[in-house]
Amino acid sequence: MTMNLIVPILLPLVAMVILIFTRKWLFFQQNFSLLASVALTLVSLMLLLDVYGNGIMSLQMGSWPAPYGITLVSDTLSAIMLLTTSFVSIVVMIYSPGFIDKERQTAGYYPLVFGLLMGVNGAFITGDIFNMYVWYEVMLTSSFVLIAIGGSAEQLRGSVKYVTISFVASIFFVAAIGIIYGQAGTLNMADLSYRMRTWNDMPYINSALMLFFIAFSIKSALFPFFFWLPASYHTPPVAVTALFAGTLTKVGIYTMIRFYSLFVINDVEFWKVFLLVIAGLTMSIGVMMAASQFDIRKILSFHIISQVGYMVMGLAIFTVNSVAAAIYFTVHNMLSKTNTFLAGGLVYQRSGSYDLKHLGGLYKAMPFMALLFFIPAMSLAGIPPLPGFFGKFFLIKGGFESGDYVITAVAILVGLFTLFSMIKIWNEAYWKKAPDGMPTNGRISRRAVVATTLLAAAVIALGVFAGPVMEISHTAAMEITNPQIYINTVLGK
Repeated sequence: MTMNLIVPILLPLVAMVILIFTRKWLFFQQNFSLLASVALTLVSLMLLLDVYGNGIMSLQMGSWPAPYGITLVSDTLSAIMLLTTSFVSIVVMIYSPGFIDKERQTAGYYPLVFGLLMGVNGAFITGDIFNMYVWYEVMLTSSFVLIAIGGSAEQLRGSVKYVTISFVASIFFVAAIGIIYGQAGTLNMADLSYRMRTWNDMPYINSALMLFFIAFSIKSALFPFFFWLPASYHTPPVAVTALFAGTLTKVGIYTMIRFYSLFVINDVEFWKVFLLVIAGLTMSIGVMMAASQFDIRKILSFHIISQVGYMVMGLAIFTVNSVAAAIYFTVHNMLSKTNTFLAGGLVYQRSGSYDLKHLGGLYKAMPFMALLFFIPAMSLAGIPPLPGFFGKFFLIKGGFESGDYVITAVAILVGLFTLFSMIKIWNEAYWKKAPDGMPTNGRISRRAVVATTLLAAAVIALGVFAGPVMEISHTAAMEITNPQIYINTVLGK
């Protein structure tokens, strides 16, 4: 049913309102947030099954026909992103009580998380560029406060950088919207794409697309706009960082895929070369910066940047196989990257530090927790049979099939450096002898262990069921590479 499209936005909104008025009741906050996340995941799963079985769904709010009203659209890609984000929220809700102190929890932590989820979900299913901007601002407003909540000096420094660069991105976004509307007279994405296909020349379209690209590059942490991420993501509690790692940059990638498929009609070769260069530089610089760090959170933050480059590589090649690989890789990264941050939090609880120079002996002290880091770390490094291997394999295969050998070689080399970084964390934190005076008996939250275990199991399952998941990703890629299906569904043509 098309009315189900409103639920991924409405459910977080209702949950947020309830949590605002009950924010002093800590037990209720914790358990209601978890139940709401489970409900959101079930709704997202039903939507994915519906879209995968019956095709793209479109809902015109207020019964106004497109392009005059507000349009909500879900294809297979957006349904995949909704489901993965919702599942990540379950894990974070289980994990949070062990890492977010009571003051932060009762100061609005849980309503802010659902405000962020509402913005993320709205961005995934909106069919209008202006409403895309609105949902971005909803998402970013919540994330601003989540970074700063608690008010430590380090958090405030990180939040100022985050707010400043996000404000710059919003300026580029609004400027691009103004140019597009001035030229085309519409902001409905399907209608705009349809009109662009009937015009031989649209003035200023490339300038508008470049402004959009800058805005999405900032939000996705692509080269050269990635500097804000490692300066901000390590400052809040690790539960917040894990949530951001699994959601925020991926919204930028999703939007880039959507815009590329609908609006890059002229100068396709320019955009392909341009994005391949950006992807290669993002992968390379991100992984080299990660290799030079000794703080676990900073290493993992730089790897967020590096892994985003793989997703852009699949988009730039823009074949069905490469886009399918990029989608599968994105899902893997949302799960595995979140999992590594959660496992890093367990290290902090046991030892009181994220600094590799002050860590050691954790494999002997907590072998099961060491395994919980090893699984997602090796997945990020691309070790079989974990999903990171399949994601990189399909991307590299797509690169060879399209004849893009340079970016493919870069992807292989970056994979080796990623393995080096993961081994570095493993050797320094888990394998080497514990330095004198390092505590190894800190109390670890049981809920945090359950959450990290659940996500590690999901990472393994994504590798075990790589075939079926890749089939769904392939369906999503076919819809993305054939945008006429999306246009016809929304406009009823």
